[in-house]
Amino acid sequence: MRPLRYGTAWLTTGVALVALVVYGSLAANPQGLAVMPLDKLNHLLAYAVLAFWATGLVHRTHYAKVALTLAVLGLGLEGLQYAMAQGRAAEPLDMAANLAGIALGLFAGMPFASGWTGRVEAWLADR
Repeated sequence: MRPLRYGTAWLTTGVALVALVVYGSLAANPQGLAVMPLDKLNHLLAYAVLAFWATGLVHRTHYAKVALTLAVLGLGLEGLQYAMAQGRAAEPLDMAANLAGIALGLFAGMPFASGWTGRVEAWLADR
């Protein structure tokens, strides 16, 4: 992890984001709640946010590990959805949306490869 003044807060927020994605993926889903295109957009955006958040915490050299970790998370959650049978279904298109979100988040973070979190902290220090 990058050396950050508020590193614990950044990391805690990242863990909370992951927990939110896990909860959203595994909570019982009443029939008809998820509309197909919106569901895929939710997957894309959730994993894009997680990947982008990670770009602020780790060096660019670790982006491949971030991508792999998030892909394993997505695959694991899809497997759990299948195993739990609580109104959720494991779908290949969900995993495709997860992977697209990971790519989008990492791509969005690349211009800030020096760490967007450090820039936010510097901006806060000037206030």
